[in-house]
Amino acid sequence: MRPDQSAADGYADRMADTPPGSPLPSPPPASAAPSTGEAPRMPPRSKGWRFLALAGVALFIAACAGFMVFRLGQSLGLQALLIGVIAAILPVPVLVACFLWLDRYEPEPLKYLMFCFAWGAFVATAASLTVNEFAAGRFADWGLPAALTGVLVAPFIEELTKALGPILLLVFRRREWSGITDGLVYCGLSAVGFAMVENILYLGGYGYAAGADRYGPATGTQQVIAIFIVRILLFGFAHPLFTSMTGVGLGVAARTADRRVRVLAPVGGLLLAMMLHGTWNLLPTLTQATGETVIMLYGFLGLMVPVFFAMVGLAVWLRAWEGRLTERTLPDYVRAGWLTPPEVAALSSLGRRHAARSWARRVAGDAGLRAMRGYQFSATRLALLRDGTLRGLDRKPADQERSAREERELLDAISAYRSFFVGRDPQAPVGVWDGSRYHLRFPDGTQRSLDAPDEPVVPIPVVLAPAPPAPPIGYAPPGWPGLRPASPWTPGQS
Repeated sequence: MRPDQSAADGYADRMADTPPGSPLPSPPPASAAPSTGEAPRMPPRSKGWRFLALAGVALFIAACAGFMVFRLGQSLGLQALLIGVIAAILPVPVLVACFLWLDRYEPEPLKYLMFCFAWGAFVATAASLTVNEFAAGRFADWGLPAALTGVLVAPFIEELTKALGPILLLVFRRREWSGITDGLVYCGLSAVGFAMVENILYLGGYGYAAGADRYGPATGTQQVIAIFIVRILLFGFAHPLFTSMTGVGLGVAARTADRRVRVLAPVGGLLLAMMLHGTWNLLPTLTQATGETVIMLYGFLGLMVPVFFAMVGLAVWLRAWEGRLTERTLPDYVRAGWLTPPEVAALSSLGRRHAARSWARRVAGDAGLRAMRGYQFSATRLALLRDGTLRGLDRKPADQERSAREERELLDAISAYRSFFVGRDPQAPVGVWDGSRYHLRFPDGTQRSLDAPDEPVVPIPVVLAPAPPAPPIGYAPPGWPGLRPASPWTPGQS
């Protein structure tokens, strides 16, 4: 499709609607020649933290971890501490796997996931333990019940400190946030880390140490099992559920250009998390004060269970939305000749992505499989970047230049990844996509030009038509219909 041709009735426009008037970027073309070497690596993510800042954060988390180990060891004793650690760690892999499952379309860097988990486990617990103990002492001096700490103080300090780690990521690494899904993942992992350390206190202290001191190790073990069932098997979702409210607010703030929403959404999510946490802590307090167990039952079944399933439904829907995002934004690159319609269709669900990886492995071996994984990851990041451009997230010229640079890197990576599996399937005809039609050559030597079908076949291993030199890096003027104008296909091309 040439720059002076309209794409309004093209196949890509039938796949998704792009907001009108949005300028399209103009990256340089990349070679699609088959490759036989190792799979290329992803372009490195942008680096902004200096070494001293990273070292400072690491030392701060390590200091908080040492503080918590000392306090728990001093309070519980070595044996109770070890038992509490072992029991508290058991559910962590399951909970972490659930959040990683949400993040399969565009996995976040491991270092940021570890940062959030460590922040919740050590920094948030150290701050919360200190503040809660101080508040409990003041309430005791005033003759007030210690239970007020769990209702009036703990929800606020715990939710605030758990959220601070993801907030720091949002402030200094906003480009790593793709939306609410990332907010749920980052905040959820912080909450899982916090719950793990808190469970050490309950399982080791209120469980084993309290029982063993009174009646012996057997009773301590029984109490550990009982607390494990109640706190982890029944109510283990509590902390991730509370903090997920903050995650929703942070995710909304990450994908909006409205400065008011960037402030109000995180504040609203944090307040909602605090209120939900406070209500949850209030239920056992009222139950104990009144002797009416029905209060706890109704609160659990009438409030927490519905909220939990609502958040699960939202998370699953958002996960599917992230897959459909490629169908809404990548057709711009189909019109320009960077991608083919089946490739966009093959990115829309995890099932199709798995089928594409299986096909790439069949035609290009392990290198093709690795290349397809990198291709899918790069394409998802490209869709998120394009979506951010359409939303107007980059207002400063420096940010726009950075986005254009990252877009060019992603398109170059996608072209390199394609070269590992395109045109290698002996069961398919040789084909070229020029941005509007397929040009196929069959084994008997016949050639045919075909329009893209209404339902794309996944995958069609076609080559992209070569392109002339691209304009300079940057955002093209409004009305520019393509990213990369395609050249006419000639019979000699394969």
